[in-house]
Amino acid sequence: MSGHSKWSTIKRKKGALDSKRGKVFTKIIKEITLAARLGGGDIEGNSRLRQAVLAAKNENMPKDNIEKAIKKGTGEIGGGEAYEEITYEGYGPGGVAVLVEIMTDNKNRTVAEIRHIFSKHGGNLGENGCVAWLFEKKGSIVFERKVVNEDDLMELALELGAEDIREDETEIEIITDQAMFESVRDALEAKGLKYIQASVGMIPQNTVKLEDGKAEQMLKMIDKLEDNDDVQNVYANFDIDDEIVEKFSS
Repeated sequence: MSGHSKWSTIKRKKGALDSKRGKVFTKIIKEITLAARLGGGDIEGNSRLRQAVLAAKNENMPKDNIEKAIKKGTGEIGGGEAYEEITYEGYGPGGVAVLVEIMTDNKNRTVAEIRHIFSKHGGNLGENGCVAWLFEKKGSIVFERKVVNEDDLMELALELGAEDIREDETEIEIITDQAMFESVRDALEAKGLKYIQASVGMIPQNTVKLEDGKAEQMLKMIDKLEDNDDVQNVYANFDIDDEIVEKFSS
């Protein structure tokens, strides 16, 4: 798996997001609101909204919160802020490529905060296009090894049109083309295969190995970026040993 997938896995296992659930809800509500504003409130006809609502349900967000966010986006009720979407690109310690997806109502404030986080942790913010070419938008569906038959899962995923299968000691990650993500996910779910995470995001085409000091710097940078209220997603192409990630997140 990619380094950032490892990082997400460790945090999920340890429940590290629980203490920040308010922040998680806020980020998802912003995404639901904007998705509804751009593509309408019909979940079936708006794939971005559909994925945002799925993310909300996976976080056990109350139904009322979801419906209110959709109505704010469509203008049925007032109070929805005018958010701007921006993607910042840069480099972390050791030359790691970093993409930061932003949703903000104050671009000047946000870019200053993001630049500060990069520089404080041994990185630097770059120009548009400097690292985006290293990533591709793909679907990712993650299963725990212990609850699925590995051979059956892999065979079925490939039959359904999955592009790649990545694995580590505890999990199997199915990679799909963005356009195939929902059909593959739904077909696997219909077979009774329960995933622990399913999302569309930026997958790195290659990785940069980090050791010790630079690895810890990188993890601190990712943690601080993800903690920023205006940051929706962070993607990076680092590869760090599981032991280091677990030690940092414990």
